[in-house]
Amino acid sequence: MTVHTGRHFLQIPGPTNVPDRVLRAMDMPTLDHRGPEFAELGFAVLASMQRVFRTQQPVIIFPSSGTGAWEAAMVNVFAPGDKVLMCETGQFAVLWRGIADKFKLDVDFIPSDWRHGADLAEIEKRLAADKQHTIKAVCVVHNETSTGCVTPPLEVRKLLDRVKHPALLMVDTISGLGSMEYEHDAWGIDVSVAGSQKGLMLPPGLGFNAVSEKALAVAKANPGMRSYWDWQEVISFNKLGTFPYTPATNLLYGLREAVKMLEEEGLENAWTRHKRHSAATRAAVKVWGLETQCADPAAHSPALTGVRVPDGHDADAFRKVVLENFDMSLGTGLNKVKGKVFRIGHIGHFNDLMLMGTLAGVEMGLDLAKIPHRSGGVLAAMDVLKGRDAVPMAKAQVA
Repeated sequence: MTVHTGRHFLQIPGPTNVPDRVLRAMDMPTLDHRGPEFAELGFAVLASMQRVFRTQQPVIIFPSSGTGAWEAAMVNVFAPGDKVLMCETGQFAVLWRGIADKFKLDVDFIPSDWRHGADLAEIEKRLAADKQHTIKAVCVVHNETSTGCVTPPLEVRKLLDRVKHPALLMVDTISGLGSMEYEHDAWGIDVSVAGSQKGLMLPPGLGFNAVSEKALAVAKANPGMRSYWDWQEVISFNKLGTFPYTPATNLLYGLREAVKMLEEEGLENAWTRHKRHSAATRAAVKVWGLETQCADPAAHSPALTGVRVPDGHDADAFRKVVLENFDMSLGTGLNKVKGKVFRIGHIGHFNDLMLMGTLAGVEMGLDLAKIPHRSGGVLAAMDVLKGRDAVPMAKAQVA
């Protein structure tokens, strides 16, 4: 058995590294979730998540994974037989579609090659053709974690408005929130879905729905059955700073601290940091002579980079070499890109030196695994990072 010293490098695109400050904040005695002390915590985290989502509307917090937040979004606004327009941008879009199928929705699924964001022209074409407005919602994945491709929610909103279609805009920003620009209200998003374990720097266990007035009205009129996921009941209890069920109290302590860290840095600065690390990683990949899974230069994710290995080589065998030799975990390829892609996470609690250690481990792993490549990728990434003063930083805003 190989014995490693020092810290494990967790460079998957989620769950991400949890800061020591957040771990310490979670290390608290069990709290009475019906008492006044908890209500203070409840009000604080609900307000903080409104600031992160950039919304004045309710943010519902569930003790769940992101998958639970997906299901909550669906059972509140849809009934069996409702038609939804979805886009196959990667594995997580496929999984979201799978939930829609289980709830017997009528899914119009736009296919793709998993190397681009959603096909905006095709979305617009299908919406324009829907003269009877049978499509109840357009569902897109903001940051497709399986591929490293971004779909801009604002552009989807613009085309909905352009064709004057009343469909809801529902966005999965599970790996986008906290790591890249997101504006729930300003972009006209009706339902945002997120989770705690990505850009929010927490362990898994919290799911989020940010909901517009329009979505709340649709949910109120929806006769479909729901209990645990019922927005209306949660919002009613939230007015008292509490929840209709036992909340994940210690995770909420961590959430309060994680948002405090993001606001100390400044959300805009966090977005800029992720973009820098993404650009540096892509510079390394280019010098290595490898391809990124995202083939659209305008759609590269700030949160992760998917890297394709040459034909005849196995990305998972390469990941095993890196893990055994350097105690570093890289993300695996999922579904149709299994064995073809490895993913480098540069998301959440992360800095320049952590990125350099990550890329050094990848470059050494390419050597040991005998993956054809050129050397010098780490140096190319360093050149990008050394130009950091050229990137304007926003002033941090602490609530």
